[in-house]
Amino acid sequence: MRKTISRTVLYLVLVLGAAVVSVPFLWTVGTALKSPAQVYLMPPKWIPDPFVWANFARAWTVLPFMTFLRNTVFITGMCLIGQLVSASLVAYGFARFKFTGRNTLFYVLLGTIMLPHQVTMIPTFLIWRSFRLVDTFWPLIIPAYFGGGAFTIFLLRQFFMTIPRDLDEAAMMDGCSYFGIWWRIILPLSKPALTTVVIFSFIHHWDDFMGPLIYLHSMDKYTVSIGLRMFQDMYGGQLELLMAASLIHIIPCIILFLTAQRYFIRGIVLSGIKG
Repeated sequence: MRKTISRTVLYLVLVLGAAVVSVPFLWTVGTALKSPAQVYLMPPKWIPDPFVWANFARAWTVLPFMTFLRNTVFITGMCLIGQLVSASLVAYGFARFKFTGRNTLFYVLLGTIMLPHQVTMIPTFLIWRSFRLVDTFWPLIIPAYFGGGAFTIFLLRQFFMTIPRDLDEAAMMDGCSYFGIWWRIILPLSKPALTTVVIFSFIHHWDDFMGPLIYLHSMDKYTVSIGLRMFQDMYGGQLELLMAASLIHIIPCIILFLTAQRYFIRGIVLSGIKG
């Protein structure tokens, strides 16, 4: 009986917390479907009457959002490929190979997580400017192909260490190379961890604002995040259009998370089993 009561209280707390967290999203959806007259009603009207679906079309055509979307998709897709390949290779090396200074190097790698991005922002910009790559996509894409980030490497390394080494030895006896083990055994068995990396990487690059703001100067190269900021500066008073554009921007992230949450949760849980 006590266990049932405790579980019921826990579920009620979780439901209440979920409802509180959902309020900003529900407000965004409601505002995106309102007419201008309904936006500033006091007290606020949560359910629009009528639903103004035309706000989405108007918001997406005020600025060249299709160009911004194409740029965002290209940058995000290229970064996803780079992070998955490079981070999984580095994590495979840390998880499967024994070499002098392996642990020290791994701890140094983890130490970079504590280094604020603002510290390296100016030196990194000067490096890219010296290569004459400012106002191109390359400063946003190339770093993903050099390890994919310390946290991503740590996450994959922890998951790889849960895969039995007996599989590696059996594959080597059948003539499989180290690269073949990574490609044919490690990666197929690591779908939960790889899905977790995809979700984190997609959300990070899809929503990235500071990187495009620093390196992209031409409007035809802007991403959706920069476009939303321009929209806010130019049409900030039209909240219904701003919320409609913002909702279109976050829909891919919501769809990705909902479709992959089962693998995401499993990847997070199993990545901490063995250290």
